[in-house]
Amino acid sequence: MPRWLIRLNEHVPIRYAVWAAAVLGLLSGLWLWATEGGHHGWVLALASAPLVGLGFNDMRQAQRSILRNYPVIGHLRYLLEFIRPEIRQYFIESDNEAAPFSRQQRSLVYQRAKGEPDKRPFGTQKDVNATGYEWLSHAIAPTDIASHDFRVTIGAGGSSCTQPYSASVFNISAMSFGALSANAVLALNTGARRGGFAHDTGEGSISRYHREPGGDLIWEVASGYFGCRDANGRFDPDKFAEQARSPQVKMIEVKLSQGAKPGHGGVLPAAKVTPEIAATRGIPIGQDCVSPAAHSEFSTPLGLLQFVDRLRTLSGGKPTGFKLCIGHPWEFFGIVKAMLESGILPDFIVVDGAEGGTGAAPLEFTDHVGTPLQEGLLLVHNTLVGTNLRDKIKIGASGKIVTAFDVARTLAMGADWCNAARGFMFALGCIQAQKCHTDRCPTGVATQDKSRQKALVVPDKAERVHQYHDHTLHALLELTQAAGLQHPADFRAHHIVRRVSGNEVQLLSTLLKYLEPGDLLAGRYRYQLYERYWPMAQAERFDPVAV
Repeated sequence: MPRWLIRLNEHVPIRYAVWAAAVLGLLSGLWLWATEGGHHGWVLALASAPLVGLGFNDMRQAQRSILRNYPVIGHLRYLLEFIRPEIRQYFIESDNEAAPFSRQQRSLVYQRAKGEPDKRPFGTQKDVNATGYEWLSHAIAPTDIASHDFRVTIGAGGSSCTQPYSASVFNISAMSFGALSANAVLALNTGARRGGFAHDTGEGSISRYHREPGGDLIWEVASGYFGCRDANGRFDPDKFAEQARSPQVKMIEVKLSQGAKPGHGGVLPAAKVTPEIAATRGIPIGQDCVSPAAHSEFSTPLGLLQFVDRLRTLSGGKPTGFKLCIGHPWEFFGIVKAMLESGILPDFIVVDGAEGGTGAAPLEFTDHVGTPLQEGLLLVHNTLVGTNLRDKIKIGASGKIVTAFDVARTLAMGADWCNAARGFMFALGCIQAQKCHTDRCPTGVATQDKSRQKALVVPDKAERVHQYHDHTLHALLELTQAAGLQHPADFRAHHIVRRVSGNEVQLLSTLLKYLEPGDLLAGRYRYQLYERYWPMAQAERFDPVAV
């Protein structure tokens, strides 16, 4: 793009060009009509007037962010979407092609968020004979469940927690103010308050947009200690306690790594460090904001648990745990060994799959670093079972979870609750444009551009967040009833069936490798992973010991 055009765009956004041309056409037509007479002027005026009126209406309406940011020309998006099924059917793709989410998945979220019918005609579009196809095994005698407000109590496992939290089984995953716009955060938290579910702050700390609606918060404390740091970037216990003791903060989550780029720090460029973001994070205005790859408060498994216990005490006894994407297995084994040695237990562990991620990351990290959710969740669940700690520690899970079946399957593998990030972004109106890192999000969800984020009307989108959560849990209720169960917590791996070849299917409980209670304590490793790496792990350091 030429420099002069870039400079012009900074003052007069080019996305208004069609509307501006219509206004110019209307004025020119009226001038010609008034000065010269004839039909050319009034024809031009009559042709331009509807477009001018359409542009004004686009800017005033609250339902469609695209039209508020792209008056007049934004209608092309809906026109193309209107004929998209035909184009796709004959020329392009199937509904089930995921990149990274399929059209079918996105449409389901949009429909549930808007409260529209989400039924599908004419049977499944999936190839049920394809390897990897999964389904839920149902019961001949379904159950009848009174309410779909499914909850799990976190913090009642025997730690020093004095304020257990009753959480929904489906919550908003970590997305920071800064990555998301102010209006997006407001809408998410308002929806969470209406639906009675939790909203994870992400590592960017608690902004005023998290506080104003009053929805339940999970405060994520990462290596940058945003919101609780001193001038040198070190952890400040007084600042932490001041915020953590707010009644709105229900749980504390220490972030070790994330699925999008595990083992990688981050930088928020100086240009994006606005006064609001600076105030929220406790950092200087107009300077690069660095998120280190590692914590400075601890460097060993025992140190991590001591830090968790310290935060739990400073918060007034609120449930405190940590979040990670599994990497070296011996590192997590070392953390569990530290639990056994010290007696310090986290109240929860959140497993983030490598398929997760709402922000930008190097391609190598998104595609090739970190353990996918299935394997990561299984390792965490098994290790806690094998050390008789599973009933004391709850497990959350996140990673491409958008439907009720995703929730049921994840709970069946060993989780106690699920978090979703991109699913709730779709509920806000995200169209998977994948412009999150450019500050040019077309729907105002992932941008700090004030003109763009104004397109996201908070009351409308908050209700969509609420409805998406509510309708997803209602679908989960129907799945639970169909399986003959009383609560989603009753799902087990044997309820999920997977096709492994064209003529063979197996239960997930057969395919996945599960330990029995106390196996690791008794030296019954059962599988090579535990036999090889459990003896290598140590509580005193993350490095493995030679065996």
